[in-house]
Amino acid sequence: MDVIRVFRLVSVLEAVSFLVLLLIAMPLKYGADAEAGVQLVGPVHGVLVMAYVGMVFLVRDKLRWDVKRTVLALGAAVLPVAPFLVERYWTTPPAEDASGAQAASAPAGR
Repeated sequence: MDVIRVFRLVSVLEAVSFLVLLLIAMPLKYGADAEAGVQLVGPVHGVLVMAYVGMVFLVRDKLRWDVKRTVLALGAAVLPVAPFLVERYWTTPPAEDASGAQAASAPAGR
């Protein structure tokens, strides 16, 4: 499996786990005095955050991210829906390969 594809998967899973933690587990903990949700989802989310941060450093060169985009992607880990946006808009490989293939298939005289 391609590292970018793995990053996309980890990004979505991290965002989903964060939302489950905030919208389901935390209200159950404080509203119904049921800590089991936080005890289960909390560590899973923690592992996914660490995986997300590590994957940012693995994909930054392949996706040609500059320092600013890398820092923003790392900051996205602490915002509930931001990893969805990173996955959707920033994980497309550079278009240089696609434009090179189109130029090669174009007729030579035109």
